[in-house]
Amino acid sequence: MNAHLCRGEDLHVHERVIVAPMAGRFRPLTPEDAGPDGGLLVAGQQIGVLDLPGNSRPVHSPFAGLLMGMLAYTGERVREGQPLAWLRVA
Repeated sequence: MNAHLCRGEDLHVHERVIVAPMAGRFRPLTPEDAGPDGGLLVAGQQIGVLDLPGNSRPVHSPFAGLLMGMLAYTGERVREGQPLAWLRVA
């Protein structure tokens, strides 16, 4: 496996899922907050926020691609590893 690839990047599948890095209450960014490129994401771009007791943590996409949709609702409690959004990378 190539050292510069993210986990799952060696697969020949054109869709990726962004998962919650920890448990919390999810708030996706609005399209205005996400940037001017519509649904195009660059690797490392923020897609939302996890609200935790006492603080908030940003959620970033490990992949570049076209954001196809959110899989978690605004304010939904999510667990670590739960899918939040999916995107197409090819």
